Amino acid sequence: METLLIVDDDVSLLETLTMHFEEIEQDDGQPRYQVVTATSAAAGLKAAQESMPSVVILDMMLPDRTGLEIIEEMKGLCGDARIILVTAYHDMETTIRAMKAGAFDYIHKPFPDPAALDLVVERALEYRQLSRRADEVHRENAVVRLGDIVGTSPSMQQLVKEIGKVTGSSATVLINGESGTGKELIARVIHNYSYDEPRPFIGINCSAIVDTLLESELFGHEKGAFTGAVSGKPGKFELAEDGTVFLDEIGDMSLMLQAKLLRVLQEREFERVGGVKRVKLRARVIAATHRNLADEVAQGRFREDLYQRLKVITLFIPPLRERREDISLLVKHLLERINEKVHKRVTRVPHEVMERLTLLPWRGNVRELENVLTRAVVLAPGDVLRGDDLPSLEASPSAPLDAQRAPSAASAMFAAPAVDDASLIPTLEEAERQLIARAMAVTKGHKGRTCQILGISRPTLERKLQKFGLAQAHGPQVHPYPVKDAS
Repeated sequence: METLLIVDDDVSLLETLTMHFEEIEQDDGQPRYQVVTATSAAAGLKAAQESMPSVVILDMMLPDRTGLEIIEEMKGLCGDARIILVTAYHDMETTIRAMKAGAFDYIHKPFPDPAALDLVVERALEYRQLSRRADEVHRENAVVRLGDIVGTSPSMQQLVKEIGKVTGSSATVLINGESGTGKELIARVIHNYSYDEPRPFIGINCSAIVDTLLESELFGHEKGAFTGAVSGKPGKFELAEDGTVFLDEIGDMSLMLQAKLLRVLQEREFERVGGVKRVKLRARVIAATHRNLADEVAQGRFREDLYQRLKVITLFIPPLRERREDISLLVKHLLERINEKVHKRVTRVPHEVMERLTLLPWRGNVRELENVLTRAVVLAPGDVLRGDDLPSLEASPSAPLDAQRAPSAASAMFAAPAVDDASLIPTLEEAERQLIARAMAVTKGHKGRTCQILGISRPTLERKLQKFGLAQAHGPQVHPYPVKDAS
């Protein structure tokens, strides 16, 4: 139902127009318009603020002010409502002034045919809806291309291949990855490569909104559905049309809303909150989470049937610490973006600084790397990224707490040999094996604790244990490095 505000000092005309518009029905038999009236400029402005109309029919000559005088104020009060100015005088100059002031149309009284006025109002509503769609697309559908996915590591190359396969279908996609890995970036790439023409990309963070508001954000609501619902509002599923709805952090959604979402995915239709009309779901759904949904299902915190619906296609984004070979490329890419944002030209990264960036734990992944670089760029006095403005390896804000409290074990692993003998330096693979073995020894074989110390995921640890033959070892006592007689 659309709200129509009519401001005119002719009371009989107000009564006639009110009856006329209130008799118009939608396809489902519900009233098409709710009509609000006012007989003065002051009353009209107040009504506009209270009712938030979709269309305003505004008389040019009112007792206290002219319609032309209040059109700007009216637009400020009721947002994107379309304003139709009405006058009994045929004045070309006033017509030009009205259109210049932002009126959608300018018509003359007496109306030759009610159907003609109906046509103008319907056209105003249509243009309003088109404008809303264009604004939504411009705001939400930032063009993101494959070039924005930075990385040449095997895991990222595999991810790009999987994205290429996904874009050829409209299947539901579930993206797994730690916070800060770039799940929304991947979702936008999938969206932009799935369609030949621009379509809406509508994202919502399921963990950032309370349940009562999240339901309204997803499905929309009708006027009066709850306190404060002064007008109807379409939800994300409706605004996405035949584009994409991105549900970020879906693992944090309540069980109640999970049930409603499952129904929407099964039936491909939904109702606005407080409404009865069924709305078709035309959009593709991409969901993302940092949680292991299989574990959440086992713990009873996530519906198994919804999990099965979501994981038609599953993509995994590796954490930054598992693709350290990509860090130098990411630093270059991010510096370009940061320099543009803060209006600086920090382009040189000394070798020792890049080496430190490569070794940091990056528990916050790419998002943390960008934040650290932004701070360093802002503080840099020239065009060189200074190591003084970066976290230290021993007390990095992203490092595990144990590493901050007791860095000696890690220092022993990577300390320079007392004697300058290259044969004392192990291979990278051997050093990794020894580090994992030492961590398992310290934690007495507790894999979860070992993952926290090393800053790796549980699947990665399991793979490493198998690779190095440590799967059955629980706390082997090994030296950090094989020690040779240097004498």
